[in-house]
Amino acid sequence: MRAAMGERKMKARITRARVMTERMIREKMISIMARGALVLVISTGSLVPKAEAQSDKYSKMAPVDQYLMERNAEILLARSAAPDSISSDATILVLGRQGYETAVRGKNGFVCMVERSWMEAFDAPEFWNPKVRGAECLNRHAARSILPIVDLRTKMVLAGRSKAEIVSALKAAFDNKQLPDLESGNVVYMMSKSAYLFDAGDHNGPHLMFFTTLTDGKDWGAFASGSPVFSGPYWFLTSKEASQAKGLPPILVFAVEVAKWSDGTAVPMHQE
Repeated sequence: MRAAMGERKMKARITRARVMTERMIREKMISIMARGALVLVISTGSLVPKAEAQSDKYSKMAPVDQYLMERNAEILLARSAAPDSISSDATILVLGRQGYETAVRGKNGFVCMVERSWMEAFDAPEFWNPKVRGAECLNRHAARSILPIVDLRTKMVLAGRSKAEIVSALKAAFDNKQLPDLESGNVVYMMSKSAYLFDAGDHNGPHLMFFTTLTDGKDWGAFASGSPVFSGPYWFLTSKEASQAKGLPPILVFAVEVAKWSDGTAVPMHQE
């Protein structure tokens, strides 16, 4: 009987987590990169005006100081992206004025960091939102594939480059083989209770992310009824802007919701 009760409680917790994540999807259009830093949410047509209004709110980069954190606080937030069994031995990166720096050298191949809003899709409404703090831990495969992109984008942002200049630099870097091909087997943990991924709702939600060369989210059952899997494009969210991605390798990102935060506590039921 106790086992049955425990199973029912676990199912209830998973259901509550799904309700919370599905509510986020209905509310927001945003890419999490990375997010580096950030959870993937695909908009419905009825929310496009809201997304456009928010784009005006974050139409340009804020002063650099608004994106920076106190060093120790950033290390703690980065570690909170994954369970301690993973993050305690991970390499930790922190953001400096010229780019990301190694604060702690790890030994298990994982890299934990706090990505900022400019790692979202280039047409995401909150691309310049200085409040975004996307805590994540990348396994060695994701670190080899994604971190070079993060490094280039971040250095160019901090140097005052425009989105168009960053996109052009990325295309040139891929064309010249200065950026690596996407590896298979990559996973990114984004389970921090203290992360801030977007302005709407609870600002956050625990999930895992996978960067793939697939072209159809249905291959993983994304958005199927009852599925915990969501997907979205990496470079640009809307088809109107997707033509700008020509020359960049196609990347489809999957987000899989989980029912617990990295500290093991269950995701609370959202009160509508």
